[in-house]
Amino acid sequence: MLYSDPLYGTVEITEPVVLGIIESPDFQRLKWIDQGGYSKPFFPWEGHSRFEHSVGVYLLLKRFWASQEEQLAWLLHDISHGAFSHTLDYVFAEWSQSEQNHQDNIFESFIKKTDIPNILAKYGFDIDYIIDDSHFPLKETALPDLCADRIDYSLRGAMYYDSQRAIELMEILDHLTTQDNKRIFEDYAWAKKYADLFFHINDTYYSAIETAIMFETSADYLKHAWEKWYIQHDDFYTTDAEVLAKIAPYHVQDEQLQLYRDRMNRVIETTHNPDNYDAEVFCKSRVVDPLCMVDGQIKRVSDVNEWWKEILKTHSKAKRHLLKYER
Repeated sequence: MLYSDPLYGTVEITEPVVLGIIESPDFQRLKWIDQGGYSKPFFPWEGHSRFEHSVGVYLLLKRFWASQEEQLAWLLHDISHGAFSHTLDYVFAEWSQSEQNHQDNIFESFIKKTDIPNILAKYGFDIDYIIDDSHFPLKETALPDLCADRIDYSLRGAMYYDSQRAIELMEILDHLTTQDNKRIFEDYAWAKKYADLFFHINDTYYSAIETAIMFETSADYLKHAWEKWYIQHDDFYTTDAEVLAKIAPYHVQDEQLQLYRDRMNRVIETTHNPDNYDAEVFCKSRVVDPLCMVDGQIKRVSDVNEWWKEILKTHSKAKRHLLKYER
């Protein structure tokens, strides 16, 4: 199969197990799950899906010569995302907004209800081995370290902000290697360039007030629809479009639902107002501190740059936004 990726270009995917997973209905569903949430009114990357990101991380692992098992683990890492991605962390109050880990909490139970275990077994792979992160030390590293997931979603996000940057972004990858189960840049300059890019994306997207507004207003809309039984719990694990279509017939009869819809589509504006606010919202904030080679030694950006130590302290905590609705 020839696959065209906006970041990595056109590549050929030939592995039967990978093709089987990609073509399965459970994986295809991710094509209609927005990577960011309810992005259209807020960010310039309509069409940026969990499907594209998942395949992207798989392609990145191939580039780093990871084992096939690790490639499969990453290909599947977002399979449990529900409609509007991390918006569900704001719908289900029992999960922390600042951690945004709902899909991780349900991952094992979710994937075992799909056809994925049978597809893996058909080609000689064990689902329990694939979903056990202890087998793949590069898979899920804690911030501020790098992992394939963070590398792909940050470069992909930067590309969607500026489509002309794809070549420049790929240059960053050309200067990144794997050593002793760690991602290491060949020198400080490239490590700092990537750290700065990640910092910019974090401040303008991941933890920005626009993201807080997007999550809070769309979550209010979905929660109201759920409480009114316009949608059921299982609907959250269909697609964005299916959920919206199921709720749409109730707009005319439900003024509160219409109000929430207008807020999440920015018909009604929302501002930051610490003196008079309607909602307190937390957004996960991410900062990386890449490893790099400096005079023959492996160091972090913060080992070379004192200012970066302060950035890590001030920007690694969830950001608090105080939202005021005009109506």
